Amino acid sequence: MDIDKLFNRQGAWLQGTGPDSDIVISSRIRLARNVDGYPFVNRASEQNLVELLALVEDVFKRKFDESKVHYFSLQKMPQIDRYYLLERQLISRKLAESDIPRAVLIDRDEHFSIMVNEEDHLRLQAMTSGLDLQNVWNRISEIDDLLENELPVSFDEQRGYLTACPSNIGTGIRVSVMLHLPGLVESSELERAFRGLQKLSLAVRGIYGEGSSAMGEFFQISNQVTLGQSEEELIMQVAEVVPQIIEYERQARKHILETQKDSLLDRAFRAVGIMKTARTMSVEEAMEFLSRMRLGISLGLFTELPQEDNVSNGVPQLLNDLLLHIQPSHLCKIAGKELSGSDENVFRVAYIRKQLEDAF
Repeated sequence: MDIDKLFNRQGAWLQGTGPDSDIVISSRIRLARNVDGYPFVNRASEQNLVELLALVEDVFKRKFDESKVHYFSLQKMPQIDRYYLLERQLISRKLAESDIPRAVLIDRDEHFSIMVNEEDHLRLQAMTSGLDLQNVWNRISEIDDLLENELPVSFDEQRGYLTACPSNIGTGIRVSVMLHLPGLVESSELERAFRGLQKLSLAVRGIYGEGSSAMGEFFQISNQVTLGQSEEELIMQVAEVVPQIIEYERQARKHILETQKDSLLDRAFRAVGIMKTARTMSVEEAMEFLSRMRLGISLGLFTELPQEDNVSNGVPQLLNDLLLHIQPSHLCKIAGKELSGSDENVFRVAYIRKQLEDAF
């Protein structure tokens, strides 16, 4: 499959159709696995890595429907395509920037992907829109079982799954939820809420996970520890905490609407006005303005919403699309050429302006 064809589809995690999707952008579960008899990726020879690719590709051809799941080698893939997959949350930054033999399997609807030769031999991940961790777990568990039936996975009776990073030993699971929290940011309650998460061994990261910064008031919350607890216990830990964060966010939104409505109106309409009139805009600025628009729409500040069928929890699909399309590699795909520096910023705001013309 041509990677460009992904552009005309919206990934499962950004469809805005799941529970509480006005606040919870996506739910994701990742599993780290290694093939027994091979050194970890950071100690493996190139021959080892090539053999691992061949093993996984063989399983792919025998066990997956090639019309629904696609195998991509990243070694010869252009940089723009690798970053394009990163922006769609289908691969990690490490896989995008590595120069070793590596690959990724991607479900056509972007419900799951399997990274090969990332930090571990296999990184399995499944994702969906809104807060729906049980559905995600069912999907990733099924894929995990399939692979374990085909490949000898490194496992120790006492330590559990053996992984390259000690923090992943045990279940090898990372449960994460991406949230939009402008209410807590505006009310200065975010730091307090996040301190409580740290006490529960939950980490807070930016929109692209570990090592990334928060943009547009989007954050990822995930477990830090995998050893000593079962997969179900770790999923439940996140599943029980996130509804509390959602409730805090709803309360914060209600409070600022009651006490700062004029200021909220001003920021929301300024965001629209700036995006429709500006001539240059960075991705950070665009994310901030889109965040203000999402908040304004969710609070009913815009009397006229885009006339489209796909509106979930008050958030039009247009805004979910823009979250992806304003990213650098997506813009290059839209432009049909490489963009950098000022050219990228000029094209970004022109594209946004065109998308907003009929909507706002």
